[in-house]
Amino acid sequence: MVNSMTGFAALKGALGNTRWAWEVRSVNARGLDLRLRLPDGLDNLETIVRKSFTERLSRGNVSLNLKMQSDAGAGSTALDSDQLDRVLVAMKEVETRAGDQGLHLTASTAADILSLRGVLESSDTRDDDQKALVAMLTAQVSELADLFATARADEGKALHGILSEQLSRVTSLVDQAGAAAQDRQQQVADTLRQNLALVLDNTEGVDEARLAQELALLAVKADVTEELDRLGAHVLAAAELLAVTGAVGRKFDFLMQEFNREANTLCSKSGSTDLTRIGLDLKTVIDQMREQVQNVE
Repeated sequence: MVNSMTGFAALKGALGNTRWAWEVRSVNARGLDLRLRLPDGLDNLETIVRKSFTERLSRGNVSLNLKMQSDAGAGSTALDSDQLDRVLVAMKEVETRAGDQGLHLTASTAADILSLRGVLESSDTRDDDQKALVAMLTAQVSELADLFATARADEGKALHGILSEQLSRVTSLVDQAGAAAQDRQQQVADTLRQNLALVLDNTEGVDEARLAQELALLAVKADVTEELDRLGAHVLAAAELLAVTGAVGRKFDFLMQEFNREANTLCSKSGSTDLTRIGLDLKTVIDQMREQVQNVE
């Protein structure tokens, strides 16, 4: 069963005063492109996320977002004296250098200084709490990846049904084209005889060997047996790909190019209204299949 490259999954969690929500979605792509948006301070989590999703996915442009929020007013805060001293020293040096350059800076307020990173530390960000938070998030990564893989597989089932129906339509049209090609054989033969008679009536001293070659060439150009045989082989190959488990999108995409090439040749060599109509219907279905195949992993 084929998998789709499109999918969506979400997961939520909470620890103490901190709540978070995972969201992951994907669209089609030539390869696997993981784009992660994780909060600061969770750098080690990125490696775990990439490993988990890479093990389950082969293709797709995957966007993963982790949003975290702490309840307002929850927990307590503490002043980091060492960080405050470093900030004040840095501020003094900046003011001194600015004065040397003739610049006058606006005075900083206590609120400005407290808003700087690391000066005022929340109890929610203590090392023990941070480790527990990372542990819970890490434990959810595998679950999230499984949910996402399942979502893509479910969409793949629907995609499989659409492609199977379209492939059945292609099979029917190829059979119709074969019948139409048989029906037009007498017409092609009659046309060749008429053209030959016209040439013989208006030409003296015809080179019979050259004439035979030209007739043989015309017959070959009008014959669509090879195109129909290849289309039949492509139908069997497509059915096999639909039955394979794993990433078959690239092979399927290449196969659709071959389908389209044979359908184009069939139309150019049709020589009859019925066969041309069937060839155009065939091209339409093939184009529809190609659009669906773009989403196959």
